[in-house]
Amino acid sequence: MLEAAYSCFVGTLGWRSPGLSYNDNTDNDGPWTKINIYSVSTLPGAAGVMHADYATGMAWLEVVHQYLTIPGVTVHELGHGMHYHEKTWVDQGRTGAWWETVANFVADTFKTSPLCASARSQYGQSATATEINLSKVIGDSFQVIVDGSVNTGNYYEAWPFLAYLTYNPDGYSGLGTNALRNLFRQYAKNSNETPLHTLARVSSAGVPTIVGRYWARMAYADIGHPTAGQVFLSQRSRLNYANLDSQGNNVYKPKSARRPLYMGANIVPLKKSGAVTVSVSVSGATLPYTATLSIRNTSSGSTRYVNLSGGSASASVASDEEITFVIANTPANLILYDAFSLSSEVKNGLDYSVTITGATP
Repeated sequence: MLEAAYSCFVGTLGWRSPGLSYNDNTDNDGPWTKINIYSVSTLPGAAGVMHADYATGMAWLEVVHQYLTIPGVTVHELGHGMHYHEKTWVDQGRTGAWWETVANFVADTFKTSPLCASARSQYGQSATATEINLSKVIGDSFQVIVDGSVNTGNYYEAWPFLAYLTYNPDGYSGLGTNALRNLFRQYAKNSNETPLHTLARVSSAGVPTIVGRYWARMAYADIGHPTAGQVFLSQRSRLNYANLDSQGNNVYKPKSARRPLYMGANIVPLKKSGAVTVSVSVSGATLPYTATLSIRNTSSGSTRYVNLSGGSASASVASDEEITFVIANTPANLILYDAFSLSSEVKNGLDYSVTITGATP
């Protein structure tokens, strides 16, 4: 399993080998060292943990023995190790919570992705089920995009954003297979910037556009992931969409506790009857936003996305299509924030009014 994960991320995706010392400034001449993994009987509050030996510059792992064959644990910890050996995010506090996001992305990509299919096959590993948590990602979509708050945060569950950057279904420049590696390699050294600041350099599409479309696609988990959409269809009836309160006359406002925080969103499925024209108009927005009508054909599964321009949009929706209104808090001026200690600035929710005709929340 670990050889397969190594083969995928180092061999196929070109990440820096965790067999090369963190302290080695020349990567093409070795020496290469096997990463040490220890099976232990117990760990305090964890199934696995990554350590770093600063003298040798080597990551090493401990995994509770009954979890050794579970990729969600062991490949997750290897993901931390490979991340450490990429160097640039080490000791950068504003990347801190994102380390768990990255590690869960690594584990899920190993388990599910066509990107790792050859490596899995070479080492006799099968694709296994995704652990995407839509109750958190969609049900709490209003939260800061990566939130490390104790007990309520999403930093373990937020990895679909990294999957979206990797699968790049919208074809944005700078994104795709190497997107996460580029977030490591193009991180401004010792800057303590957030990964979103790096993303602004990696892709010319712009972070507001990327985040806005990510959330628009999460309306149906349509992010390019091989199985997330199937999981969505099986779980959608149980997800929390209680985002808006009616103000009368087809006007709605977000509940105060669910106003979208920094780079978070409201995802609002709309009910309709037959073929209709749906019109939406946003007014009174207290912060910059990106809003979209996400439309899915219930027969073919194909999707299309209509951006709001000047605060409004209309779409003709066929009888075999469904529609969702999505609005994300997407300031053009990115915020330097620590996900483990959210500032009042990132916790400032987007308030707005939206008028909807042709369908209802």
